[in-house]
Amino acid sequence: MTSPSVATTQPQAAAPAAPLALSAPGYDAGLLLLRLVLGLTIAAHGAQKLFGWFGGGGISGTGKFFTSVGYPAGDAMAVVAGLTETLGGLGLALGVLTPLAGAAVVGTMINAIAVHGTESFFATKGGMEYELLLTAAAAALTLTGPGRHAVDRLVPFLRAHRLTHGAVALAVGIAAAAVTLLVRS
Repeated sequence: MTSPSVATTQPQAAAPAAPLALSAPGYDAGLLLLRLVLGLTIAAHGAQKLFGWFGGGGISGTGKFFTSVGYPAGDAMAVVAGLTETLGGLGLALGVLTPLAGAAVVGTMINAIAVHGTESFFATKGGMEYELLLTAAAAALTLTGPGRHAVDRLVPFLRAHRLTHGAVALAVGIAAAAVTLLVRS
């Protein structure tokens, strides 16, 4: 029998450890840098296709290339690819509808990888390393969100980016890429 003045003590469960906090300013600055470089690079590729800027072929030249690699209606595909790259790239750079912009870039780059082939990895041998890097960066931004320095912060639905938004957008981008590849002969 125990004395009423002696209480048995049971060990208290330890409080869960707080996750390591990321440096918000550093995190947001890194995402901004990635968005600007990736987005403007992709947008410049789109401008090459649409307007012939930066040494690009314009709609006619790009359309001929698309026809030569098996896409039907080469000029129409050049417009679609050019608009997707230009708008998707600018969307990433500004942080506007980031999940959709990133997914658009991912879908376009999947097609670029298919055209370049997977026989070689390194770009010096005609490989896909450049396109794969752009695809991975766009997918990462789609999943993480744009950070605080983005127009999306002004859109209530996207202000608090959710992994679900990014995952659904990526699924749509991948599905669109698959459909586009299916029409390629």
